Amino acid sequence: MKVLVLGSGTSSGVPRLDGDWGACDPEEPKNRRTRVSIMVENDEGGRLLVDTSTDLRQQCLANGIARIDGVFWTHDHADHCHGIDDLRVLRYKRKVPIPGYGSGETVRRLRQRFDYIFAGQHGYPTIVKLETLDTVRICAGFGVKWCQMPHGPTESTGFRFDADGKSIGYATDFNQITNKMLQLFDGVDVLVTDCLRKEHHPTHANLEMALEFAARTRARKTVLSHMDTSMDYATLQSGLPDGVVVGFDGLEIVA
Repeated sequence: MKVLVLGSGTSSGVPRLDGDWGACDPEEPKNRRTRVSIMVENDEGGRLLVDTSTDLRQQCLANGIARIDGVFWTHDHADHCHGIDDLRVLRYKRKVPIPGYGSGETVRRLRQRFDYIFAGQHGYPTIVKLETLDTVRICAGFGVKWCQMPHGPTESTGFRFDADGKSIGYATDFNQITNKMLQLFDGVDVLVTDCLRKEHHPTHANLEMALEFAARTRARKTVLSHMDTSMDYATLQSGLPDGVVVGFDGLEIVA
């Protein structure tokens, strides 16, 4: 079982559209971050995508991804779902729509914004069969568990995927550590966690919170993600404890 970090950047990416790298060294390729997303894969070849980031097409091309078996959305913020139209190509060779899942509120908002994805129009087939998370426990050979996480005034869904005797947790876009989160991610082999910046942020985990989260969940390995332009790869990596690494686009970790 493995996790592939497709994108490790915040909503504006690194560099930002205006070319601003902030504190990030532009000569370090690992500082070039697309919008955040992951894919998990098990020994049988099952593949699950988490979020359809704004940069999904670029991420799939960079990593040779031409097939997925399901997609899970953490929430409906633009950087996590506005690449959804690129699922059309991943649907082409399938006989049935791609299974897709989200919380009740996420499903409601996605249907409102992207109705054509979930109900074919003008002769085009349905791309995703969208259902709420309470309808799924197993997908493509993965056991799937989740919980809702505080994300400022809204919520994001955290996911735990189990397969082949291993576990991968994904917790992005949260600003508090709750008991439900600690229970869900307890003892995971790999934890990919929100880590926007070093300073406090009202809707995201900062470095201190991300490291606390890793320690309290007893994750075997932790990957920091959803980072902004203040988080230079080499500078950040040099100060991290054992078992914690700075995520970057294209990073693959076997659980």
